Amino acid sequence: MFPPQLIVASRIGNSLELSSKKRLLQVLGELLANADAGLTPEGVFECLLERERLGSTGLGHGVALPHARMKEVTEAVGAFVQLQQGVGFDAIDGKPVDLAFALLVPESANEMHLQLLSQLASMFSDAELRQSLREAATEDQILALLEGWENSPRAK
Repeated sequence: MFPPQLIVASRIGNSLELSSKKRLLQVLGELLANADAGLTPEGVFECLLERERLGSTGLGHGVALPHARMKEVTEAVGAFVQLQQGVGFDAIDGKPVDLAFALLVPESANEMHLQLLSQLASMFSDAELRQSLREAATEDQILALLEGWENSPRAK
């Protein structure tokens, strides 16, 4: 089960036109920084970029799951972006990424971090959900799909 307020409409970008992995991480950093006054877009971007240097968080099927632990974060927060066209992301299957869910967790939250990553990876392995997210026209539609997945039969 995802924590309350993990993802909210104000941290969702839909139908964005971005040209690179770097720009995608910058936009996700901006969205995540809105979650807490102690975060800056630049600081979040740097943490996400640092994690990417360890290896791509591209899951395949056009999905990326950038994530990081930060001492400034007190509870897990997420941001989601849907792109008009995919960008190169060094994903495991070599396909461009057009759906990205970024996750920040507190620095000491090792177990929570792993559990959330596992849940998100499971969620994005659902082809029907991925297609619905690509077709969603508004932030509210995307939010409803992300929140509704946990209670769907496919989540079991």
